[in-house]
Amino acid sequence: MGANIAQRLCSTLPSDRLTLNLQNVSTTPFPDQLPGTAGLRRKVAIFRQPHYLENFLQSIFDSAGEFRGSTIIAGGDGRFFNRQALQTLAEMAAANGVARLIVGAGGLLSTPAASC
Repeated sequence: MGANIAQRLCSTLPSDRLTLNLQNVSTTPFPDQLPGTAGLRRKVAIFRQPHYLENFLQSIFDSAGEFRGSTIIAGGDGRFFNRQALQTLAEMAAANGVARLIVGAGGLLSTPAASC
């Protein structure tokens, strides 16, 4: 990962359309971001470091292929920081051209439920 990898989305909602204002944020890599089959497991305090979650999410967008116009499904187990993490994901998904984001009710969505 290099500089300018984390894109954040600033949005406003006029009455007739959504306006997206992309902002590039220069960051540095975090050497401990080695995801496994269960995603990236870290304490909330680590995820709350500036740009930590954004770097991780952008690395997925960069490595997994083209997302423009796609639909992604997201959710979590409802632990602390789940809501904020999903909001960050929504912003970064839009910044990467994702057309639709399906989120479990209240942000809750288990892997077996998503697979089904």
